[in-house]
Amino acid sequence: MVRRRQWIQQVAAGGIYIAAGQAGAATNEGFVDAHSHIWTPAPDVYPLSGGFTKAAMQPPSFTADELLAICRPLGVSRVVLIQMSFYGFDNRYMLNSIQRDPDTFAGVAVIDHRQPGLGEVMRRLANQGVRGFRLYADRMRAESWTTDAAMQAMWRIGADADLAMCLLADPDALPAIDCMCAAHPQTPVIIDHFARIGMRTEIDRKSLELLLRLARFPQVHVKLSAFYALGQKRPPYDDLGDMIRELCDSFGPQRLMWATDCPYQNAPGHGYAASLRLIRDRLDFLSEEDRVAILRDTATRRFFPS
Repeated sequence: MVRRRQWIQQVAAGGIYIAAGQAGAATNEGFVDAHSHIWTPAPDVYPLSGGFTKAAMQPPSFTADELLAICRPLGVSRVVLIQMSFYGFDNRYMLNSIQRDPDTFAGVAVIDHRQPGLGEVMRRLANQGVRGFRLYADRMRAESWTTDAAMQAMWRIGADADLAMCLLADPDALPAIDCMCAAHPQTPVIIDHFARIGMRTEIDRKSLELLLRLARFPQVHVKLSAFYALGQKRPPYDDLGDMIRELCDSFGPQRLMWATDCPYQNAPGHGYAASLRLIRDRLDFLSEEDRVAILRDTATRRFFPS
């Protein structure tokens, strides 16, 4: 990893170049990054969860201010903060960042769904700017949900309180997720990172069909995100275009939202600007209205309700 200061300067400089150099792109105002992580190099104030060490924090620091220094020059004015695994169920750093700037940040928390008073906990977090809850969905976990009374309760509360189940899903978990969506048709669901199709293997037709099948549930949304980790894993990420086109055709742009998965999108050879550029400037099948929906409107409706 490059040194932190050099890293921020490189990304910001590249972003300014792209923002200034593209003609005919979507209006460069008010974009929403629907998925970013932040952390602070202060484990004495925000202790790391068991099993994590400071060495795992790469870069060593990625605070809310450091994130904004990168995204704001590119016209990204709002960010959805995803609770970082380093902190386990301790959402305080994310919540404090939201409290400091609630017009800029919303949150997706991580909680213990088996704790007493689950509904009260979820609603209290909602009052602090949380709009969804992250669930890790590999096949075994997702299959267990159908018989897990506490998880069933969490999805029912999500429906009642309009709080999304935000799923970091593997492709082989999609059939079980399909069953949960059918059982909870009023619960908002957001699938992160294309369900990680194309992360560990090639983008395969069977997995994509399972994801597209979820489009029949109007409560399901998909994040177009983590481009650095999918497909050919290199800018300009045009190889993801066919998958994005099919998702647009099935879900409609109004149920798709762009996100970066920062700071990981900023790894050397990638960059924040490259992620934005794929949706804003490339993919000629997207209309101007499509781009605005994916880059701003879908995430605004879901995470920044008026």
